[in-house]
Amino acid sequence: MSYKYLVIVESPAKAKTIEKYLGKNYKVVASVGHIRDLPKSKMGIDIENNFEPHYINIRGKGPVIKDLKKYAKKAQKVYLAADPDREGEAIAWHLAHILELDLEDNNRVVFNEITKEAVKQAFKEPRKINIDLVDAQQARRILDRLVGYSISPLLWKKVKKGLSAGRVQSVALKMIIDREEEIRNFKPEEYWSIPGTFLKNKAKFSANFYGVDGKKVKLSTEKDVKEVTSKLTGRDYDVVKVTKKERKRNPANPFTTSSLQQEAARKLNFRTRKTMMVAQQLYEGIKLGKGQGTVGLITYMRTDSTRLSDTAKSEAYDFIVEKYGQEFFDSKKKPAKKAEGAQDAHEAIRPSSVMRTPESIKEYLDKDQFKLYSLIWSRMVASLMSPAVMDTMRVDLTQNGVMFVANGSKVKFPGFMKVYVEGKDEGKEEKDNILPELEVGDVVKSVDIEPKQHFTQPPARYSEATLVKTLEEQGVGRPSTYAPTLETIQRRYYVKLNARRFEPTELGEIVNTIMCEYFPQIVDTTFTAEMEKELDAIAEHKEKWVDVISRFYHPFEKELATAEEKMEKIQIKDEPAGFDCEECGSPMVIKLGKYGKFYACSNFPDCRNTKAIVKKIGVTCPTCKKGDVIEKKTKKNRIFYGCDRYPDCEFTSWDKPIGRDCPKCNHYLVQKKVRGGMQIICSNCDYQEDVQK
Repeated sequence: MSYKYLVIVESPAKAKTIEKYLGKNYKVVASVGHIRDLPKSKMGIDIENNFEPHYINIRGKGPVIKDLKKYAKKAQKVYLAADPDREGEAIAWHLAHILELDLEDNNRVVFNEITKEAVKQAFKEPRKINIDLVDAQQARRILDRLVGYSISPLLWKKVKKGLSAGRVQSVALKMIIDREEEIRNFKPEEYWSIPGTFLKNKAKFSANFYGVDGKKVKLSTEKDVKEVTSKLTGRDYDVVKVTKKERKRNPANPFTTSSLQQEAARKLNFRTRKTMMVAQQLYEGIKLGKGQGTVGLITYMRTDSTRLSDTAKSEAYDFIVEKYGQEFFDSKKKPAKKAEGAQDAHEAIRPSSVMRTPESIKEYLDKDQFKLYSLIWSRMVASLMSPAVMDTMRVDLTQNGVMFVANGSKVKFPGFMKVYVEGKDEGKEEKDNILPELEVGDVVKSVDIEPKQHFTQPPARYSEATLVKTLEEQGVGRPSTYAPTLETIQRRYYVKLNARRFEPTELGEIVNTIMCEYFPQIVDTTFTAEMEKELDAIAEHKEKWVDVISRFYHPFEKELATAEEKMEKIQIKDEPAGFDCEECGSPMVIKLGKYGKFYACSNFPDCRNTKAIVKKIGVTCPTCKKGDVIEKKTKKNRIFYGCDRYPDCEFTSWDKPIGRDCPKCNHYLVQKKVRGGMQIICSNCDYQEDVQK
């Protein structure tokens, strides 16, 4: 088939989608990501010659490059339509180099969403490759290469093979270890509360002790509590003050990359990598049928902007008014109408058309795509809706000068909450306390007043969502770097996920100690955040990339020389295992490997016997009734349970068997983590027991 124009994008899915929009004069092909990069086998940067990078064609990309050159020769013009970010700009620049395209030519096409209107409009307005964006991306790549390829060999020499250090990963690791130190050094402090349940006309409500004679009182010990409760003589309490207010609650902004990763973790239990993978599928296009063909369902998913185009706002306004009524649209956000198909790059993540409701396309999406699309759609619609109006009430109750305070709220006008309410991090969930109508002078009766002893809790370990949130707040890295960063520190076994929380490993602590001692600048959050600002300055034509790299490298080079000279070799000692090798009789030891600890023969390399360290859970295998159930781990460090007689018995379970059978169907029962605690459920039927806190 003949064509006039060649269009090159990164992914085959994206190529397929936009070729249908452009018609027969266009051929759309994929480069399948980057085609050139720094070599893997060496640094690839000429430090003496202004940090000149030495790019090579990526191994295995020969056939792709050959095809691209062949297609380009036949075309009157080549358009480069990689993603609308710095990495996309760099891919376009590398393609221009390989295909010998003129950098002064208007051949770069950028669209923020893959819809027919957006793509066609973008091809009416091609531009030159933005060299400032290319330089910013190149500077990041060179920085990361200088750090990784300078420190990693040092770690191999002084600690063990296979270790790595990276600019952003080292900061993330230090954050996790600093939090662990806080937890270890935490000293709990005792405090008490006196919650009460009260009754007014058969309606129960909760209130908490506030103070005595109008002054707030802190309860530190049981003695403090007894002093208060000794004043309480009966069940009657007087209502002495009622404060009613109207409070507005505003909707959250539409998603950025970071806020999407956090909310998908909270609400959908998605890992960061999974969120980005599913979002990529929604962006590149889903086949909808009914004559609609393949359509990009969301705008580009790598963004730190919360802005929406006027076109998107206008469409949302029509939808909200028609579906919910005029009062549900926030009039302050009402947009001016904009020309059909007009593009507005660097927006928040939003549906490409708000009229494409999640339910209307559910049959074309898989389970994960539907969940994530629903989240993005709801968040964007809610962001443009009216604030919710809450009626709040505070009631002060007293008896003999002892004051209890009840705070409650109820929704007066739901506003955006009709569509979406933002999730909360674990432990920060809000609880509603609905109060009955109360007036000053009323008397209420206490039903239950039970003092409770508490101890202050250490800070929680980071989850993926809270770590991403903290990295973003500190200005470390950029949204596109978070998923690969978290993956790297787990792959290197510097941290492990336990109950979805990051815990540092012994190896991670060793590497972090070295980094803090010899490379304090690399692990300093302020320094790393400032470096991000300098990369932004390159993109904005305010800084030259060579100057930024040079300012970083010269102090770093001195740190490197000091570390090379002063760092002592660290011997990770093997622990005795307490039993002998069954093959040669030498003592077995516990070694630290890529995926954690394992048993190995001390007579290595003459004897290569190794065994996994198994943790028995005290339950007999429910399948073979002979073996013991043991805790195992996947290569990605996820815990599962299996029979120690494998491969003779192939029993496996993600949930922990408890050694009891179901009273309904006699299959084995398992323990499952649920919000609020643990629940015992049947592995086969619908039997379940109450949640254990």
